[in-house]
Amino acid sequence: MFDRTAVEAWIADDPDPATRRELEVLLAAADDPDAAAELADRFSGFLQFGTAGLRGALGAGPNRMNRAVVIRAAAGLAAFLRDEVGDDFSVVIGCDARHGSEQFARDTAAVVTAAGGRALLLPPRLPTPVLAFAVRHLHADAGVMVTASHNPPRDNGYKVYLGGRAVTGAGEGTQIVPPYDERIAERIDAVESAAAVPLAESGWKQLGEEIREAYLDRVVSLVPAGSAGALTIVHTSMHGVGNATALEAFHRAGFQDVHVVPEQADPDPDFPTVAFPNPEEPGALDLAFALARDVHADIVLANDPDADRCSVAIPVDGTWRQLTGDEVGWLLGSQAATLAAAADSGGVLACSIVSSRMLERIATAHGLRHEYTLTGFKWISRVDGLVFGYEEALGYCVDPQFVRDKDGISASLRIALLASQLLSDGQTLADLLDRLAVRHGAHATNPLTIRVEDLGRITAAMAALRATPPAALAGSPVVETADLSSGWRGLPPTDALHFLTAAGDRVIVRPSGTEPKLKCYLESIVPVDGDLAAARSAAAERVASVRADMAALIDRS
Repeated sequence: MFDRTAVEAWIADDPDPATRRELEVLLAAADDPDAAAELADRFSGFLQFGTAGLRGALGAGPNRMNRAVVIRAAAGLAAFLRDEVGDDFSVVIGCDARHGSEQFARDTAAVVTAAGGRALLLPPRLPTPVLAFAVRHLHADAGVMVTASHNPPRDNGYKVYLGGRAVTGAGEGTQIVPPYDERIAERIDAVESAAAVPLAESGWKQLGEEIREAYLDRVVSLVPAGSAGALTIVHTSMHGVGNATALEAFHRAGFQDVHVVPEQADPDPDFPTVAFPNPEEPGALDLAFALARDVHADIVLANDPDADRCSVAIPVDGTWRQLTGDEVGWLLGSQAATLAAAADSGGVLACSIVSSRMLERIATAHGLRHEYTLTGFKWISRVDGLVFGYEEALGYCVDPQFVRDKDGISASLRIALLASQLLSDGQTLADLLDRLAVRHGAHATNPLTIRVEDLGRITAAMAALRATPPAALAGSPVVETADLSSGWRGLPPTDALHFLTAAGDRVIVRPSGTEPKLKCYLESIVPVDGDLAAARSAAAERVASVRADMAALIDRS
């Protein structure tokens, strides 16, 4: 059931006539069970602000992304910054091309300006990495990026970074982590009325192309002049905002033979050619593969809609194979480790606990340190001394001193550089993956993702696994079980479970932080004793067996 009084009060407080009308129509039809259920969901509570900021479906009401919710969030952030650094706080603001993004960015600028802060508004429709770069480049106390990344078209989000005087050291310019999220959320909760939040009509600084130009200068510097070899590239921005910036970066770096998927080049918040605007999803790269066959490409590079992720595909035996996120992490990690070792500069390679253990072995082989972190670049990018970090969900941080977040554009340039250098020696990325496997073992991953309509199913599954963890997986006894909710190996607490078998199979189970999914990250490792194909086949069979066992356990929960 819904509270009619609460709905009427929200309508009276909503600054947006479109969402006011949306609720009025639903309220008028409240005798219909579907309308009543919709109102009950929209007023089941406020969209929660956390380490991912805000993310949810667009629409009217407190449990949706809309102007009233965003204005409250901006007011809470401004109050937090004023308390932390004083009245002269600064916030740089960017947005993607999703429905509502430009308005939400302008509202944020208006709130910050009215609160006495200095709002720096980027031009609309820029990649998330440009905003992450701008936070450090401008020494801003905070950054806001309005984006839902690769979520479905109905969603939008509000991502917050802290820097400048609000957070210093290795965490400067990274996304928020506890306790900052709770402290900002407290200020948001204290905002009683969106209509009462002052909104400036002007006074913020509208930034121009200078920030994007500075970002491009930095990104292009990651490919030393003259080092980009001949390479035929197919690129897609997945209907997002990365096309223009990525294409310019390729050309400036010396990659001239770049073919853009025309149907996906322009920003379109409805993402018409894909079921989900995520390069990981089946079918998302079909158009890119078709173009790659036509132009005889050497590599396919795909960014997600806000261009903070990078997917890679390569030709193998006459077909196109999309590399896993871990495989790209191994390639970029090997490249970064080689560069750091050559420069004798030291540093740390880091990945999330759900990513492959190969990176640790690569780091050790190059005399570098390795660290595991919790999932998300809010943790990876704040590792002190980081030179490269990644997570298996296509996120790569190759330039942490300037962009302390995943960056699909700089990662695309770095992987293109690596591919072109190998090609000039008559080799491929597949050849390098073979060498890494021979040296460090055949690592096989096989994720199990369960999308749900009822979030209660995820809660039930986690509770069941905690109560009765598996005794064996793929015929090997489980020798280590850890509940990460109370902390683990020096990491902060998180809702996840860890299982390790005597054979070295590893399972991490956790709810997705941004989507209604339960995710299981599975890995088996088999040493290579002369026969790489046999080792890979054995590892693949083991991890498939682990997957089947985990699927059966979850299905019974």
